[in-house]
Amino acid sequence: MNVLLFSMVYLVPISVYLGYWLGGMYTFTTPFLVFGVGPVLDSIIGKYTRNPSEEAEKKLEADNRYKLLTIFCAPIQLAVIFWGAYVVSYGDLSALEMIGFILSIGISSDILGLSAAHELAHQINGKFEPMLSKILYCTVLYIHFGLEHVVGHHKRVATPEDPATGRLGESFYAFLPRSVFGGFNSAWEFEAGRMKNQNKPVWSMSNPIAVALLAQAAFMVLIAVVFGGMGIFYLFAQSFIAITLVENANYVVHYGLLRKEIAPGEYEPVRPWHSWNSSNWMSNHFLFNIQRHSDHHYKPGRRYQLLRHYDEVPQLPTGYAGMIVLALIPPLWRKIMDPRVLEFRQRQKD
Repeated sequence: MNVLLFSMVYLVPISVYLGYWLGGMYTFTTPFLVFGVGPVLDSIIGKYTRNPSEEAEKKLEADNRYKLLTIFCAPIQLAVIFWGAYVVSYGDLSALEMIGFILSIGISSDILGLSAAHELAHQINGKFEPMLSKILYCTVLYIHFGLEHVVGHHKRVATPEDPATGRLGESFYAFLPRSVFGGFNSAWEFEAGRMKNQNKPVWSMSNPIAVALLAQAAFMVLIAVVFGGMGIFYLFAQSFIAITLVENANYVVHYGLLRKEIAPGEYEPVRPWHSWNSSNWMSNHFLFNIQRHSDHHYKPGRRYQLLRHYDEVPQLPTGYAGMIVLALIPPLWRKIMDPRVLEFRQRQKD
């Protein structure tokens, strides 16, 4: 995969600015491109299912340009967030333009900010990239997500204990509050237990979740002081959009898939078939290959350029953009996805 193709993610914040500059209905340029044009291009361009050879994989792993693409997302995301706060607070947007602009910022925060944050959060062998991940998550007031994702979700994925795994027959609207609040509770309980084992108070600077809450509070105060009430409204609104989108993706990629319980509370190891996969060429280049989710959960330490395609795992009908829209319509979602889940479960039995 060409490193330059993954830089297409930067087109998302550019589309936000373009929509703002043109004004009027053009402020909806970003959602139109992402959820309108994106699925069409996914369908036309199709899938990329080849995997790199062992020799090519070594070269990809050594190519630091892939790492830099995710690192550069942090300053760009911060610039977009503060610029957006300025526009909303001191600009001259109409009500319609305000809706389109904030919606576009929220989508950009998800695609540029949270996709990069997710990739950076998994680089646990260093400190710099996880720190950038926390900064990115802070811009949508969701720092705990990175911690819970790595130590909670990846451990419990495809089990009833995981709040971020969608159940068969469950709508996205039922899933969303469980995943949001369950994810926070999971992160808090994990760190509270760690503090107890170390004989430290729960509310201390040694607790990453306590530090995260303080950081987010400080960020909100900064926005309020500099940009006033409209700045806070904007921060909450774009955060809500970004969080809803990332949780929607969570719902999509694990819907109805289960690991076998081999003993009470003990499950079989995570395998590629415990996540839905999508190797759509277009959307994967915008999302740091996260749609190759089967390999991501099987080998969470792999950087995005190394993620592999598996033919034998459950395959989504289309890329994330199309699936996210589909998940918002529960009857249609169940009609399309439930038979696929049941078919795959039967294949596992056979």
